[in-house]
Amino acid sequence: MKTFTIMYIEDDQEIGSWSRDFLIGQGYEVIWKTSGHGAEEVLERCDLVIVDIMLPGLDGFTVGQRLKRINPAIPILLLTARTAIEDKLTGLAFADDYMTKPFHPDELVARIQVLLRRTDVAAPEQLQIRHLTIDRKGHGLWNSETGEEIVLTGKQFHIFMYFLDHLNQVLTQKQIYEAVWGEPHLSGDKTLTVHIRHLREKIERDSGFPQIIETIRGVGYRVRS
Repeated sequence: MKTFTIMYIEDDQEIGSWSRDFLIGQGYEVIWKTSGHGAEEVLERCDLVIVDIMLPGLDGFTVGQRLKRINPAIPILLLTARTAIEDKLTGLAFADDYMTKPFHPDELVARIQVLLRRTDVAAPEQLQIRHLTIDRKGHGLWNSETGEEIVLTGKQFHIFMYFLDHLNQVLTQKQIYEAVWGEPHLSGDKTLTVHIRHLREKIERDSGFPQIIETIRGVGYRVRS
């Protein structure tokens, strides 16, 4: 049976050591960090990330968004003592779950198990969307009809992976932009629109009549499974 590795970012020594020891006792390998510094370097080894929002230096929102941009498929669980709905909405714009302190360790493990199961089911190493074959692990993309590799820029790839992590969901420009760029989306900013146009030119059979990235008029975009 596979041993899952969790990156746990928590600056409180008492909570951090207690939670780490509990998770290890549940059979997980845990990389405990007290700040977001160096998180990118160990991300490739991890199956899931738990981030406390109130961290020294960069806060958990910023750290989590950066990690999602590097690996859009990594499940991220936010932990925080902040209960305001605005904080939850900010977190859930990029994270996969949000849990408030104090928490029961059994609930934490249950949420971890749900996220890991969801990742295993929803994110196979290879995914077929119409004429596209996507290798999520190797970050590869091919036209399955011609066998040709489709080369995306970093931003194009992260936008497409964000769609794949939210298949069949209608996503607003604000959601996509803030998840990929990690910055507030300004009304009227055409950056995302330009990137999606170029992305469509690479992946659609006919970018003038897109069948993969659908435009939902007045709302945003959607990719169907």
